[in-house]
Amino acid sequence: MEATKENVQRSDAQSTERLTQDIPKRDELLLTPDEQRIKEAFQDHNWNEIKTADSWVIFKVMAEFVEGFDKLAKIGPCVSIFGSARTKPDNPYYKMTEEIAAKLVRHGYGVITGGGPGIMEAGNKGAYEQGGKSVGLNIKLPFEQHSNIYIDPDKSINFDFFFVRKVMFVKYAQGFIVMPGGMGTLDELFEALTLIQTRKIARFPIVLVGRTYWQGLIDWITEVMLGQEHNINPEDMKLISIVDTPTDAVKVIDEFYSRYLLKPNF
Repeated sequence: MEATKENVQRSDAQSTERLTQDIPKRDELLLTPDEQRIKEAFQDHNWNEIKTADSWVIFKVMAEFVEGFDKLAKIGPCVSIFGSARTKPDNPYYKMTEEIAAKLVRHGYGVITGGGPGIMEAGNKGAYEQGGKSVGLNIKLPFEQHSNIYIDPDKSINFDFFFVRKVMFVKYAQGFIVMPGGMGTLDELFEALTLIQTRKIARFPIVLVGRTYWQGLIDWITEVMLGQEHNINPEDMKLISIVDTPTDAVKVIDEFYSRYLLKPNF
C-alpha cells in the first residue's frame, strides 16, 4: 500500500511538473507576432543558431543587391518619385504625379518608384503611358503594398529588406521628387538628404511638391533644428526646393543639370 501511495504521489508530482513546464509554451501561442519578436530578442542563442540564421540573411541580402544591380545598371538617367501608397486616383496629388512623370519622360528621364499603389502607381503610370522607362522597387509588406501594373516587366524588383531597396532608389537616381506621404516617404526623403549632406552621394536635386503639405515641416527644420539648436548648417536648407506645380517640379531638375551642361540621353 505504501509503495502504491508513493507511486501515486510521484506520478502526481511529475504531472504537475510537466503542466508547469507546458504553461510557458501555451502562453507563447497567445503572443502576437510583435510580442514574439520582442521576446526572442531577449532569448539566449547558441553560436550555431546565430551563425546559421545570420548566414542565411547575408545570402538573402546579397541576392537582392545582385538582382538590383543587374536590372538597373543600364537604365540611364532616372528620377525617383516618393509618396504615399494610400493616395487614391481621384486625389489631386495622384494626378499631379502622373503629370510630373509624363513630363520627366518627355524631357528624357526614366522614373523610379516604390512599385506599389497610390503615388507610386501614378508615377509609373505617367512614365508608362509616355513610353518611358518605368521602374518599380516593390517591398514585401504584410499590408498595403502590392505591385502596380504600369512597371516595365524587366524593371520590376521585389525586396524583403528596406535598406537594400533604399540603396537602389539612391544609386540609380539623378534627382528626387517627393510627393505628400507618410512615414516611409519621410524615411526616403531624409535618407537622400543625409547622404547628400554627408557627401556620400552627389548633390542631386530634391523637390518637395505641395507647399501646404510640406511647409510646416520646413518651418520646424528652419526654426528649431537650424535656428534654435544649430543641428544643421544654413547651407543644408539649399538642398531642398518646394514647388506647387508639375511644371515647376520638372523645371528644378532641368535647371539643375543645365548648370553642368548635362542632358539625359534620348
